[in-house]
Amino acid sequence: MSGKPPQSVSLTPGPLLPGRETPTSRVGESPFDTLCGAGEFGMEKLLSELVEKLKAAAGANLQAVALYGSAAGGDYHPQHSDLNVLCLLRQTSASELRKLHGAVKWWERKRHPAPLIFTLEEIRRAADVYAIELLEIKRHRRMLYGEDLFANLEAPLKHHRLQVERELRDNLIRLRQAYISVAERRKELLALMLRSASTFGLLFRHALMALSKEPPAAKHEAVEKLAALLGFDATSFRQIHEVRTDQRKSQDLDLAATFASYLEAVTQAVNELDKRFETLNQGNTN
Repeated sequence: MSGKPPQSVSLTPGPLLPGRETPTSRVGESPFDTLCGAGEFGMEKLLSELVEKLKAAAGANLQAVALYGSAAGGDYHPQHSDLNVLCLLRQTSASELRKLHGAVKWWERKRHPAPLIFTLEEIRRAADVYAIELLEIKRHRRMLYGEDLFANLEAPLKHHRLQVERELRDNLIRLRQAYISVAERRKELLALMLRSASTFGLLFRHALMALSKEPPAAKHEAVEKLAALLGFDATSFRQIHEVRTDQRKSQDLDLAATFASYLEAVTQAVNELDKRFETLNQGNTN
């Protein structure tokens, strides 16, 4: 991710990465349990309520509200995915931000990350720093309020490959660190795999883009396509996806063996991508 160090697309909660569990999420617990039921109806009701609260709080200062990430890209699962929202404001002074306090605290109590706040000029200037994130927003967004001001944003691809390479390596290191902490705790190990597989699915999709391959919209399909291209075994990713989508019970998995296979697959993918990116970088400098 040039210039000032970019925001890390990490395994742990951060501002920009779409489609992750929030710090308060728990495996198997739906964020809509306190609403009128899980699924699409609950999601639409929640988003509509958020927009009304933001409009009432910000007034004319609210320029646009967009949903992005898995909920906008057809890769959403109520039990494991966040609703990621970005707000464009005309002014972002302390007094204007303070007006949003009630709406945002309400949203956080529903176990979703606080909306990202940008001005239109800021998001244009941030394109070189947040190449992955802005490409995600360009490809997978749904306008909830206001004009679609994202359609003409350009994310410079010359910075994209570098960000993908850095984020893959950073997240592999974090995966190793996290595993050491949870290796003996089954529930937390499962949560780590569910969370990190979503992150690597996103990054593998962008790795395909960086290799000039058209990526599938769904993360699990991107994993399969990259596995076929690079030659690593995606079985563990497939098993994690089946648990995530309720096609398989987690109790049926040997989690230690699954994680060992999963870590090996991620390591092989990251190392092979390093080699391919290095070749591409050398070709661009010749």
